[in-house]
Amino acid sequence: MEVIAVRELSKSFGSLEVLKSISFTVNRGEVVAVIGPSGSGKSTLLRCVTHLELVDGGSITLTGKDMVRNGTYAHRDALREICLKVGLVFQNFNLFPHFSVTRNITEAQIRVLRRSGAEARERAEGLLEKMGLSDKAASYPCELSGGQQQRVSIARALALDPEILFFDEPTSALDPELTGDILRVIRNLAAEKMTMVIVTHEIPFAREVADRVLFMDGGAIIEEGPAAEVIDHPQKERTRAFLARLTRN
Repeated sequence: MEVIAVRELSKSFGSLEVLKSISFTVNRGEVVAVIGPSGSGKSTLLRCVTHLELVDGGSITLTGKDMVRNGTYAHRDALREICLKVGLVFQNFNLFPHFSVTRNITEAQIRVLRRSGAEARERAEGLLEKMGLSDKAASYPCELSGGQQQRVSIARALALDPEILFFDEPTSALDPELTGDILRVIRNLAAEKMTMVIVTHEIPFAREVADRVLFMDGGAIIEEGPAAEVIDHPQKERTRAFLARLTRN
């Protein structure tokens, strides 16, 4: 079953066309990795699908409901309901520095989902245990490593019970020795059949965990297919050149 359907999506910033008639689908429980050079439109695509940027044209359907159709957005109440089905993990954590770890995870539950404080704390405790951070519940972001902050960010996103989880370069702000913890968390979520779209430069990880890969360049999807096939046997010259350059580096 399709839980994401993007059709002919376009987005420009002034005279710069960042997304050029993008179309793709994602099925429930599928993991899709989006790869490509910097400036290819990957992060803008995620921001459009998660309603952090407004599109100029095209359609986005999430969990069977139209967020935007032919450039026209759904009514505010319907849009809010659709957006609650989506979680986004940022590359730079975006935690509230003056909130404890627990409050970072409970605040949106209480304000957005109207859960009681006790319910929100119970959910936070379970997620912190899942992330291996039970001993950090009372800590503040400044007291955590980058990897720990990113795991809190993932817990915060999961606390709202999204049907789809988006990751925007989840390891790019981390030292190489800290990326392993984040990749393990994402692997575990994939094993649980969480629907995920992951923008990443971690090509071996994308090959291992993703069901499919989309390769973007110049605001367009150049090639897509099963992860191992696209990464090991790319059909397009631009994809081959990109992957070869990463291998040389």
